[in-house]
Amino acid sequence: MFGTACAGVWSAPGRVNLIGEHTDYNGGSVLPLALPRRTWAAAAPRADGLLRLHSADAPGEPAELAVARLVPGSVRGWAAYPAGVAWALRRAGYGPGGADVHVETDVPLGAGLSSSAALELAVALALTGLAGQEADRRELALLARDAEHAFPGVPCGIMDQTAAACCITGHVLHLRTRDLALRQVPFDPVAHGLRLLVVDTRAVHALRDGAYAARRAGCEAGARALGLRLLADLAPSQLDGALGELEPSLRPLVRHVVTEEVRVGRVVSRLEAGDPRSVGELLTAGHASLRDDFAVSCAELDLAVSAACRAGALGARMTGGGFGGSAVVLTEEAAAAGVAREVEAAFATGGRRPPRVFAVTPGDGARRDL
Repeated sequence: MFGTACAGVWSAPGRVNLIGEHTDYNGGSVLPLALPRRTWAAAAPRADGLLRLHSADAPGEPAELAVARLVPGSVRGWAAYPAGVAWALRRAGYGPGGADVHVETDVPLGAGLSSSAALELAVALALTGLAGQEADRRELALLARDAEHAFPGVPCGIMDQTAAACCITGHVLHLRTRDLALRQVPFDPVAHGLRLLVVDTRAVHALRDGAYAARRAGCEAGARALGLRLLADLAPSQLDGALGELEPSLRPLVRHVVTEEVRVGRVVSRLEAGDPRSVGELLTAGHASLRDDFAVSCAELDLAVSAACRAGALGARMTGGGFGGSAVVLTEEAAAAGVAREVEAAFATGGRRPPRVFAVTPGDGARRDL
């Protein structure tokens, strides 16, 4: 692309969150897994301090930026994500120099599968790799989150970047977001005769439109009203009493966060007991909470979940920030094709765009590929 030899290729995955939605910025626990679908960053160093960025998915001239002059608000569009990473790395003392970076992805964009975190971590590894530097994966995740806050302006939690950085094959990542404590929990649906399906509803979500930020602000207001630093500090046994102290608009937000934290713990326990089939009901309960209490679902997500469950899936839920994007479905292997057909038929009957339905297995986090 740039007429120079590539010095290396780095990649990072999209993610699907098995359960634990809108808990990450509340200090709660999440349970994501890395998708087999990835974003690749091919890079070469430059001596002039320029960062040139090109994407196969954004045709046109490369963005050309001076690394030393990067400040929040100075870059628009897709290039704000990698530019923000370069800015955050430099502030943290990693001092990325100039680079030519070309990116390609097979993570569906706008599908709630964290294409942004995949891009951020692939570029973070590329820039530190070109400089001959290594950083702790959790530190890179934090820097990528800071970059997303400052440059594109998305007030995301830490789950997506940590999943892209730290997931491993055959496991879900149990991440306690209050202190970034993590452990790998075995999850191999194929070995148990199961399939994990992702339904990309193709209802594109946009977390910068204010709705996501409004939910986060509501959670923070609920915590302040209860005298808590984080909503996840509220014990389930305290929930009923706490709800009575809150104004009505905050009650459902707090109820979702506390009950979702309980569901995450139950899923972890069942997976560790070797009983992945039984987690399906918890996925469906989580969707109901996201739909009714947190109000971040949409017609397409509700249709995907209801159609999957009607076809015999063990459980299903929306995944990601909401307002569009994808659902995740746990089903017996023998029923997987029928579940996919039922979902597709429901969308056709409803006059909606055909969804993309595909099976996933837990994959690797960020890495150098070449």
